[in-house]
Amino acid sequence: MEANYFSVDALIRVISFLLLPFLCGGIVQKIRAYGQGRRGAPVLQILYDTIRMIRKYPIDGPFSGFFTESAAIFAFTFGVALWSLITFEWASLLLVPFLIGMIRFATVSYAVENGTSFGGMGAARETLLYVLAEPILILVLVVFESNLVFQANFANLSFGILFFFGALLIVLSDLAKPPFDDPRTHLELTMVHEAMLLEASGRTRALFELAHQLKTASLLLLLTKLGLEHIEIFLNLISNPLIRELTATGGALLLSALIGYWESNSTRRKWVWIPELLGLNFIFMLILGILLKLG
Repeated sequence: MEANYFSVDALIRVISFLLLPFLCGGIVQKIRAYGQGRRGAPVLQILYDTIRMIRKYPIDGPFSGFFTESAAIFAFTFGVALWSLITFEWASLLLVPFLIGMIRFATVSYAVENGTSFGGMGAARETLLYVLAEPILILVLVVFESNLVFQANFANLSFGILFFFGALLIVLSDLAKPPFDDPRTHLELTMVHEAMLLEASGRTRALFELAHQLKTASLLLLLTKLGLEHIEIFLNLISNPLIRELTATGGALLLSALIGYWESNSTRRKWVWIPELLGLNFIFMLILGILLKLG
């Protein structure tokens, strides 16, 4: 029976590894479309677009060079490494900020080398978000790597919920979602991720899009595991490996739906507020983490 559980668990993990990045991004777009009164594209539209784009040769600008040709490959490679780390946990999760940083480095390098004004603005904002958000992500991962368990009482669960929402804010900043960015608009002047990839086309665009979807699924699955493995209520539930994988996958899909709903019903804030918001979140998470360790 244990061998059967192990085989089914491994099969579900492999299927999740292959399909979850496309499902998470597709659900976000589908729920966002419903929130705007539209039917929206199919859930797997990202997969269809990726297959279509990857067959086309990219058209590079006059300032293209080494990073223009190789940045998309680097971003995709580190995206696969990040997604495999979250899914299979083959190393310490403290590598997550490094891998996310390398994906951002590749994207920013592509935007800066092409020399467009929109790409430069998007690269500057992406770098600012990285500098402000990654220290908080490291705090979250330190808690994730610890043996801290939130007991089933009001005080501990309240601290756990506050910590979860603080971590969710960092996920929103890493994915450039409201209140940090608004992907619904068509004004590249206010965008972060889209502004950096205006010059990308063909297979270059496809690889960047794959890297972004892999990062999205990685952060959502990480957030789900953070809640499941550190709350006493769920510990007995996920003692079975099969149920653990099904619950983690379902939680990531549920978070995708929540982010899609949030994206369709909220707007971005003024950019001058972003450093203050992330700075206050860092102080809040630091104090909350100290209280949790002392408690």
